[in-house]
Formats: sequence, structure tokens, C-alpha cells
Amino acid sequence: MTAPSKLSGAPGPYVGAASLRKTRKYPVSDGAPVEVVEGGPSLTARAVSLACRLTVRPALALGSFVPHLPWPFGVLDQLGKALVPESGTVRATIGLPNATAQLVRARGVLPADGNRRIVLYMHGGAFLTCGVNSHSRIVESISQYADSPVLVVDYRLIPRHSVGEAVDDCHDAYRWLRLRGYDPDQIVLAGDSAGGYLALTLAQRLRELGEEPAALVGISPLLQLAKEPKQAHPNIHTDAMFGPGAFTALVGLVSRAAGRRGEDVYEPLDHIQPGLPRTLIHVSGSEVLLHDARLAARRLAAAGVPTEVRVWRGQIHDFQMAAPLIPEADRSLRQIGQYIREATE
Repeated sequence: MTAPSKLSGAPGPYVGAASLRKTRKYPVSDGAPVEVVEGGPSLTARAVSLACRLTVRPALALGSFVPHLPWPFGVLDQLGKALVPESGTVRATIGLPNATAQLVRARGVLPADGNRRIVLYMHGGAFLTCGVNSHSRIVESISQYADSPVLVVDYRLIPRHSVGEAVDDCHDAYRWLRLRGYDPDQIVLAGDSAGGYLALTLAQRLRELGEEPAALVGISPLLQLAKEPKQAHPNIHTDAMFGPGAFTALVGLVSRAAGRRGEDVYEPLDHIQPGLPRTLIHVSGSEVLLHDARLAARRLAAAGVPTEVRVWRGQIHDFQMAAPLIPEADRSLRQIGQYIREATE
């Protein structure tokens, strides 16, 4: 993938007074990230972690040996349709140039009219699975706790498409919000797992265009594609879901998809500069992506970006997806909602 401002399909400059940057309500970083270690894990969290270690990790390890087989990756999002939405949740499908998005409002949240905050959410799934259905519960919770509509991007997936095309789709969704009247300081970029990569890469592209959203939130974010640092991290032995082979398979799939499009594989952590949105990261203390979270926090803070990492001990990757089953998941989402409200007040 090429630099974020040069990816194919990038929309042109934004127009109007709303495109001017506004003075931030918080100071720049003092050069060091804030890290908070949360309590836990609860008995429920321990049980979920054990179940994943006995089922998900072996399944992913097996699949990583033959990642190019026609696995039915779309099944996960289809299964997500079985999740019963919270009573009063409002959903609407939004058409984008090459994809779709879903506008979600939890009960009691005001419509997306351009006058208040909004969250642009990029779902996880290793760039090749999941979607608006699989992530419906976590999005509803963020909408509720942030008191904000959430626009979830159903971006194009690998291996048929490239990660660069997924970033284009997320940019199109951001542009849709801007055309609806939202200023950058009303928009929060958020994503879990691979969606964290998309959120940070989109923020870098927007920075090149003079746009600075209010904040960026990463949930167990994948922020570096290089596999070696993660495979050498001590958590490779404690992660309940991902073993070394999973990262080898992912890098291979991403690289091949990029090669078919004539793109380079883009590493957002190699392009951290001042002017990126303030950032909050929630991550498990037992997962391999703790490496990405801490490395990103150090580089962002060193560039003057206020950055906070909350480490949740003993949780699985993306444990917020298990809310309300895991009590810590609900606590985490409440904290994220509060952060979004503070960043957009």
C-alpha cells in the first residue's frame, strides 16, 4: 500500500469553513503515553479465555497452514444476523461508491444531523471476514455509552480486494459524514483489531489533507503488519486465540492482495507525525497485540499526540465483543464512551 494520501480513489480537498482546523481543548503530549492497568480477570473472563484456547486457537492454527483455501469467511457476518438488536436501536444502510455502511443509533440517541458528535467505526476480522452484523452489539454499546450515532463501514475484504481498497472505503465514509455537515472535531475514528489499522491509516491520510478528527479509539488494534515482533513477544504463548502461524498467514494474504493491485504493504507506525488525533487504546494484557498497542503509544506520544493505553489483564483479544457476558467488557465500553464524549465536547 502506498502512503495514505496517495492511495487510489482518494477524494479531493474538502471545502468550506468546516475544513479549517479548530484549536484543541487539550494540551499536546509531554512525550510519554499514559498507561493504566485495569483489574481482573473475572471468573467469566477466565472461562471464556480457556474456551478460546481450547477451540479458537487450534482452529486458527490449522487454518494458517492453508490460508488460501476457499474458507467460508462470510459465514461469520451472516451468523451475526442472528443477534437480536437492542430494543429501540435504529439502523439505516448508506450507499458508498464501492461499498456500503450502516448508520446505527442506540435507543435515545439523537439522529445524525451534523450538529453533534458521531463515530466512524471500522470493524475487525483480519481484513477478510466479519462486517456490520458480526459487530452489531459492540457498535450498539458504543452508540449508547458515547450518546452518538455510529457509522460502521462494510468495507471491501481480502483476498478478493486489497487493504488499500478497504482504506478507500473508510475514506469514502468519512467524506459522506463531512458532506452531511460534520466538522472534523465532531468525528471520532474507532476500530477493533484490523479496524484499528484502518482507523490509524485513515487518520494519516486525513492529516495529509489538513483534516484532524476529534479522536481515535483502538480496541485490541492491529497496528503493525510485520509478523516478527509479535512472534517474538512473550504473549505469543499466552494469547488465547493467535499463535505464530496466524500472523504469518495474515501477512501472506495481505501481501498477495496488495501485489495484485500494484500496492506496497503500508505500515502506519512507520509514518507517525504530529497532528494526528488524540488516541485511546484498550488492549488485553495477555494478547500478542499488546506489542502493537505499546509501540504505537510510544511513537504517538513522542510525536506530541496525547495517548492513553488501558491494559486489561487476562482477557481475550477483542474481549469487548463478549459484552455483556464478560463484565470487564462492559466496563471497557463505558470508558470508551466517556472518552468519546469528552473528546467531542
